[in-house]
Amino acid sequence: MARTCLHLTSSALLILGALICYNLFAVDAKLHHRRPMLLPLQLSSRNHSQQRHLDNIRRHLQQSELSPSTPNARMRLYDDLLSNGYYTTRLWIGTPPQEFALIVDTGSTVTYVPCSSCAHCGKHQDPRFQPDLSDTYQPVKCNPSCNCDDEQKQCTYDRRYAEMSSSSGVLGEDVISFGNESELVPQRAVFGCENRETGDLYSQRADGIMGLGRGQLSIMDQLVDKNVIGDSFSLCYGGMDVGGGAMVLGNITPPPEMVFSHSDPFRSPYYNIELKEMHVAGKRLKLPAGVFDGRHGTVLDSGTTYAYLPKDAFVAFKDAILREVHLLKRVRGPDPNFDDICVSGAGRDVSQLSKNFPEVEMVFNNGNKLLLSPENYLFRHTKLSGAYCLGIFPNTESTTLLGGILVRNTLVTYDRGNDRIGFLKTNCSELWRRVQSSGAPAPAPLVSQSNDTNREIPLPPTPSASPPNVLPGSFHIGLITFDMSISTNDSKLKLNFKELGELISKELEVDNSQVRLLNVTSKGNEYLVRWGIFPASSANYISNSTALSIILRLRDHHMQFPERFGNYKLVEWNAEPQRKSSWWQHHYLAVVLGFIGTISLSAIGIWLVLRFRRKPITAYEPVASPIPEQELQPLQS
Repeated sequence: MARTCLHLTSSALLILGALICYNLFAVDAKLHHRRPMLLPLQLSSRNHSQQRHLDNIRRHLQQSELSPSTPNARMRLYDDLLSNGYYTTRLWIGTPPQEFALIVDTGSTVTYVPCSSCAHCGKHQDPRFQPDLSDTYQPVKCNPSCNCDDEQKQCTYDRRYAEMSSSSGVLGEDVISFGNESELVPQRAVFGCENRETGDLYSQRADGIMGLGRGQLSIMDQLVDKNVIGDSFSLCYGGMDVGGGAMVLGNITPPPEMVFSHSDPFRSPYYNIELKEMHVAGKRLKLPAGVFDGRHGTVLDSGTTYAYLPKDAFVAFKDAILREVHLLKRVRGPDPNFDDICVSGAGRDVSQLSKNFPEVEMVFNNGNKLLLSPENYLFRHTKLSGAYCLGIFPNTESTTLLGGILVRNTLVTYDRGNDRIGFLKTNCSELWRRVQSSGAPAPAPLVSQSNDTNREIPLPPTPSASPPNVLPGSFHIGLITFDMSISTNDSKLKLNFKELGELISKELEVDNSQVRLLNVTSKGNEYLVRWGIFPASSANYISNSTALSIILRLRDHHMQFPERFGNYKLVEWNAEPQRKSSWWQHHYLAVVLGFIGTISLSAIGIWLVLRFRRKPITAYEPVASPIPEQELQPLQS
C-alpha cells in the first residue's frame, strides 16, 4: 500500500548529514486515510545537492569503464496495483538465501525486511530474516556517518509515514540474490533489518520495501557503485485486471518508439519529468504556463497508487473528461465516505474503453508526447459492473505526483546516467515472457491506439548484444578542488602548508606537483583551506581511474594526518571538466620558440652587418706589382 514519507531520522553511509523526510505533498486528509501514498524522500538541499553532483561525476567515470557485456537483473513483478496498492518483486537475502516479497518503490532509498529479533512486526507473506542462519551476514558497525543503537555498536535507520506507520531497525550487509531468471550474480548490499513496524506496514501482506530512489542506501546506487550494472532501471506494470509485469535493473536498449523527458537530478532527489501541458480528446487544457512545474515539479513514484494534480489542473482535467463522457451515467463511488467521480455504462471489456473515454496526451517540454489510454486514469468500480471512477485526484500542493496507475502497460526506463526518463506503451504482462526468451524475435509495436493492452515492444537484446554502456562523448576531469576546515590544538602553532600538501599528495596517491594551495583564511586556530588537484605535468586532464580514486577518498574521508595538524573536516568539494584549450594554448610553445628564433636570427644578422661596416678599407694591391725599395738610413758612428 502506498504511503507518504514524513521522517528519516537515521541511516548509514550517508555523507555530510542524514536524510530528512517530511510530508511533501499535502493531500486532503480524507484521501490520506483512503489512499495513503508513499512519496519520495526530501533531502537537505545544499549538502545533498553537492553530494548528488559528486555522485553524478563519479558514476559517469565508472560508466565510461563499464564492460559492454555487463548483465542485467531481470525480475518479475507480482500483485495488482489497485487490489493490493502496490507491486512486489522477489529478493533473496543471505547464504543460504531467505526469500522476501518487497514493494517496488522508486520514492524510497532503503530496502528493509522484518528481522527475527523484531519486537513488534506483523505477520507477512514470508518468515522473518534470521541473521544467525546466514553465513555471510555482517552488521554495519557504528561509525560517524550513521546514527547508532543504544550500545553504540550498529548503525540504525528510522522511517515514519504520513498515515502514522513507521519502520525502524538496524542496518546489515549480506548477499542479495535476484532470482534464477536474472543474469546478474548475487551481490553484497546494505539493507535494513526491522526491529519495529507500525500502522499499514504492520498489517500489509508484503514483507518490506525495495528502495530504488536516489541515495547511498538505494539498491540501485549500491549496484551502480560496484560497477556491476549500468546506471538505469526499467519498470513495466501490468494493465487493468491483469497485474504483474517486469523489472530490469541495468541498461536496456531503448526501443525507437520510446519517448523521453529530461529528468533533473539536482532539482530534487525524486525522479521527475518536465511536463508542459495536457490534452484531452486532442484539446489542450487551458491552464497557466508552468502549472506542472510548481515546487518539486512533476514527480514519478511507483509506490503511489494514483495520480495527483495541482487543484486548477485537476478541475480542468475532470471537466474535460466529463464533457467527453456526457452520454454515460454519473453514479456514486464504491465508498460513500468519498466523493469519487464515477460513471457507468461503459461495459466490462477494458479493450473497448477507448470507445467511451477520450485519449489523454501528456506533452513534455521537449515536444515529445505520451499517449494515455483510459486504463491510465480510471479504476474499476468495485460494486457496480461496467462502471469506472477517475483515478486522478486534486493535490492541495503545487507539486504534480504521478503514481503507478498512470504508467500501467507502459515501459518506463529511468535512465539515470543520461538524466532522462523514457515511456513506451506496451503489454507489460507479455513483456515478462519475452525478456525471459533471449532468442525470441523482436516484434514491431502495434500502431493501433484502440487496444493498448495488446501492444508489444521489441525484446531487449541479450547483454552480449547490448551497446557499450558508456556516456556519449568523452568525460575528462581537468581540476578537483576541495575545502578543508582545520582546527589546531595550539593557537600559536602555524600550519606548515608545504608539509600538509605533501601529506595530501601521499594520501591521494598523486605527485606533489599536482597538489596546489589555492586559498587560506584563518581566525585564531581555525583555518579554511582550499586545495586544487591538477593534472600531471605531462597530461591535459586527470585520468578516469585517478579521478575516481581521489573522489572516493575525499568522499569517504580516507585522508589521515598527524595529530599535530589538529582536526580537519571536508567542507566542500568539486570536480571540473577539462577545459577546451584555445589555439594559442595549443600552439603557444611553438609560437614562443619561433619568436625567440626569429629574434635571435635577426640579432645575428644585424651584428654581421654592423661588423662588416666597421671593418677598415685598404688599398687594392695587384698581386704581381713590384715592392718599392726602402731607403737605407746611414749608420751613425
